[in-house]
Amino acid sequence: MPAALRLEVQLFLLAVQYLTRLPVPRDLPVSDDLMVRAVKYHPAVGALVGGIGALVLWAAVPVLPWSAALILSLAATLLATAAFHEAGLADAAEGLAVGRDRAEVMSIMDGTRLGTYGALALSLVTGLKLALLSGFPPEVAGAALIAGHAVGRMASVHVTLTTVYARSEGMQKFVPKVTPDGYRVALAITLLVLAGLTLEVGGGATICAFLVGTVLAQAFRAWFVARIDGYTGDCLGGSQQTGELGVYLGLALWL
Repeated sequence: MPAALRLEVQLFLLAVQYLTRLPVPRDLPVSDDLMVRAVKYHPAVGALVGGIGALVLWAAVPVLPWSAALILSLAATLLATAAFHEAGLADAAEGLAVGRDRAEVMSIMDGTRLGTYGALALSLVTGLKLALLSGFPPEVAGAALIAGHAVGRMASVHVTLTTVYARSEGMQKFVPKVTPDGYRVALAITLLVLAGLTLEVGGGATICAFLVGTVLAQAFRAWFVARIDGYTGDCLGGSQQTGELGVYLGLALWL
């Protein structure tokens, strides 16, 4: 394998390692520089996670009720990622809703206890995902999962390019941060995944899904920027979740 291609495969696998619990080779070279360069593949990893959910959904539909198949599909994505982004959403929502100032918001985000507002945010987002996906036929729901997870990760990538990291002490370790060139690659991957969704639902529905996903993720970004003047890892989780949810909502509004 050419060295350049081997490097890109390694970067993709590093992105898989960072965002999921899927098995990857243990001898991958790791450094902050390589991890930053791997951020461009986060939407591709999102499509992979969504694809796992879609495969479980399509396999379960012939033998289980539709609602059970959807729940198993969601469970598969949660197992693949160890609820990485969902945990971020819950912590961010709790801190942003309860904290009285920047320091308190970030202190609450650091905590391990699931508070009332975090539980409500997680329940509402998860419930809405299931409710919206249940309104689609299986082939559309599967395609929506793939696109939703890709767009959600793209929303997080966008935050890292346009927003400062809120924790100065965090700069001593790896901080998700895409480069301008990496951002263009991430966007191209996202658009490619959306092109696949277009084959299933048409261009109008795909554009609506992307726009609503972008609006919801940007609204969440505006909330945490107003409160803490930057982003944390938990904020990225919330951006991913709201971006993903927005894709399903946009499809439901159009279809």
